[in-house]
Amino acid sequence: MRALSFHWQRQSQLSEDSMQSLLMNLLRGIASLQVAAAHLRAEIYPGLRGLEEPGIGYMMLAFFTGFAHQAVMVFFLISGWLVGGSLLNKLGQPRALRSYAIDRVTRLWTVLVPTLFMMLGIGLVIGAVTPEPAGFGPGAGNFSAGAFLGNLLGVQTILVDKFGGNYPLWSLANETWYYIQFPLLVLIFTGRGLLQQAACAVLLALTVAFLPFVMTLYFGIWLLGAAFSRIRVESTFGSRMLLLAVAIGVSVYYRMYGINDDILPASFGQDLLCTLPVVVLLAAMHQPINRHSAILRRLRAFGKWLSEFSFTLYVLHVPMIDLMQHIGATQFGRNKLDPGNAADFAIYFGMLAILVALAYLSYLAFERNTYRVRRFVKKLLLPTTAKTPAAVVLSTK
Repeated sequence: MRALSFHWQRQSQLSEDSMQSLLMNLLRGIASLQVAAAHLRAEIYPGLRGLEEPGIGYMMLAFFTGFAHQAVMVFFLISGWLVGGSLLNKLGQPRALRSYAIDRVTRLWTVLVPTLFMMLGIGLVIGAVTPEPAGFGPGAGNFSAGAFLGNLLGVQTILVDKFGGNYPLWSLANETWYYIQFPLLVLIFTGRGLLQQAACAVLLALTVAFLPFVMTLYFGIWLLGAAFSRIRVESTFGSRMLLLAVAIGVSVYYRMYGINDDILPASFGQDLLCTLPVVVLLAAMHQPINRHSAILRRLRAFGKWLSEFSFTLYVLHVPMIDLMQHIGATQFGRNKLDPGNAADFAIYFGMLAILVALAYLSYLAFERNTYRVRRFVKKLLLPTTAKTPAAVVLSTK
């Protein structure tokens, strides 16, 4: 038997009882936590390069909270796997595309709408909201009505600013357009007739022309996840451990020597190299979870819990950091921490715990109700057609 063998499958076979699902949940949750930890450190500590003699403790903190760029690549990869794979599973079913559109909008807006309003409230508290134009474009401020609407529609970084200066929202613009581009790409090959296929090709070309080049370029990472939702990798335990070691090694290398501040055409190659071993490992982890292993059961529960509110944590942590910094400045006379003070590390981890707790509370109020909102919208917009009862010719009653 070869160490790795690749097999095409017609349907995605992701099971909640598989190691694949366990690993995917862990990756989503830890990636969101990594982004929050990285941004918290960047906001309340000085940059590592600006310190002449950083202590070993701060160097370790800076290193282990420096994988936010790679974490976003994991988000793109898993989104492609789950969202793209789900659409491919449903192709050919009645109203599949309309159902897909509702799924995507409710997934984004159930979290994003209340988050944007919370950001507005935080902006008012900390004095960041000022009178500004309400339109679109560079002249409109980042708390304007135009910015609010533009962030809901996924045109932040394209037509409007990121609402409230919440810089992680850049990736939601990518996600929104990938949700649009993927069905257009699929319908080019599976559409009903040449006219529909040609129309989808034209629409896809228009999105490519409209979007920044780098946004469409990184659609390749998303597509990689969608493609591997159809690939089953047969492997040995040793080959899976080797894939894990390669994934960690490549990520560490590019964390130290790569481009980590932004997505650029020059960074696409490194990010592709980082995500390839991850996606192959995911495709190889289809084995069922050993139910007799207490460690795996606990990992599964923890990963599921953390992944459930990972989206909320991702979009909410920056305004919460702003609020905590405002409280620190007004109530305690400081909004920065000292990298040479051991006690300040406890403050940092306490603030991180507060971010996680507040995100979880917000999840309970909003994100947890995504499926309820989705069912309501589908009932409203996709009513089931009632069957006409057959005429009764003869009845004994």
